[in-house]
Amino acid sequence: MTIGEERDFGTASAWEALGGAPEVVGRVRYVGSGGLGEGPLPVRELARATVGVCALAAGELGAVRAGGTAGDVPALVVDEAAVATAFLSERHLRVDGRAPVAFAPLSGFWRAADGWVRTHANYPHHAAALARALGLPSPTPEALRAAVAGRPAVEVQERVYGAGGLAVAVARRYGGPQPLVETAHTTGTAGRPLGAAPSGRPVDGVRVLDLTRVIAGPVATRTLGLLGADVLRIDPPGLPEADDTYADTGFGKRSALLDLARVGDRAVFEGLLDAADVVVTGYRPGALERHGLGVPNLLERWPGLVVAELCAWGRRAPEPWAGRRGFDSLVQAGYGIAAACAAPDGTPGVLPAQALDHGTGYLVAAGVMRALAEGGGRGLRFSLAGTGSWLVRGLSPTGGGRGAAAYSAEPWLRETGSGYGALRHAASPFGEWATGPSRWGTDRAAWLPR
Repeated sequence: MTIGEERDFGTASAWEALGGAPEVVGRVRYVGSGGLGEGPLPVRELARATVGVCALAAGELGAVRAGGTAGDVPALVVDEAAVATAFLSERHLRVDGRAPVAFAPLSGFWRAADGWVRTHANYPHHAAALARALGLPSPTPEALRAAVAGRPAVEVQERVYGAGGLAVAVARRYGGPQPLVETAHTTGTAGRPLGAAPSGRPVDGVRVLDLTRVIAGPVATRTLGLLGADVLRIDPPGLPEADDTYADTGFGKRSALLDLARVGDRAVFEGLLDAADVVVTGYRPGALERHGLGVPNLLERWPGLVVAELCAWGRRAPEPWAGRRGFDSLVQAGYGIAAACAAPDGTPGVLPAQALDHGTGYLVAAGVMRALAEGGGRGLRFSLAGTGSWLVRGLSPTGGGRGAAAYSAEPWLRETGSGYGALRHAASPFGEWATGPSRWGTDRAAWLPR
């Protein structure tokens, strides 16, 4: 699409869902060619539209901070090769020349007595729970294959979830419609006045408390960090992040550990909230509420905040799914996407990228910037299932992908030092990070001076 042509369908629908003014959609144009068109679903459209609306939101916030209006968005260009490379960032990552392991041996599709099951066991505690739930004689793929083969898929799912693990029966049809984004709370209280921002850094000076893990939320916050925000990620000390995951998603932020069950750490955390402008959460519904930190609690005490909630299955999912943990691969399986991508022999398939994760990450960043441009004081909700619902129902009017376009990722790969060693990594579609990530959990739990 070029400026002045008919609006890009995916960009227009995502921008509308975010509450943006429709007349600015034509300010973004797409150049080059990108991949991700393999398979029956419009993943390429999802990828470029989510990055496109993030670009629009950044332009809008920059215009507002320069004293203009939301309609003063400048002309913007998004390179589709950069988008495709970024959506595959975890595959392009090399740590001191080593390729990370994408999935652990117990993660994958397994044939059940009446269908298929998808497991996720990349974290040791999830692998242990999976083995315990199914009584595996050894934590091996062979033992897991045998244990799943003799049971119905839903029985495996419920046994594993009941033990604290992660397994999902592969759905044969799409799940129910879910919203792409919801404004769940508004306070009527404006956040801190932001003032002007340097060109290209519309989130300059904004303090973002990052309570997310794995890919989707960290993609959002690394994008906000690149665009100028002071991003501080906080994790509990007993739940370590995988080194390779943080090496990929830790750009543009710092990382510290706090145990909210300890009085001293809780006081530090509340001090961070006193000075924060944005909170991005990625815990399943109910998890932060146990600490008195659900969105209504946060906005009651800090009414000028922008709070973006991200979960796997969506608040409107049927019980018990709304409150369950999940990852991109599991939502693809449980929402019917894996079945839609199945091989001719019926083996479930996957999207050409972890597009629910990456796409939702850019949508969260866009939603945060739109909320800041409008003054703050609101709670937003996103989910991987909501992005999946948009993929299968709300994107290409004709359905299906465009085919695999040829492109080169090489121009969008960078070499940067980090706390993990030398990284080869994907660049952001929005520019360059100044430095590589520190090691997870090694920074101070304090804001940078303004």
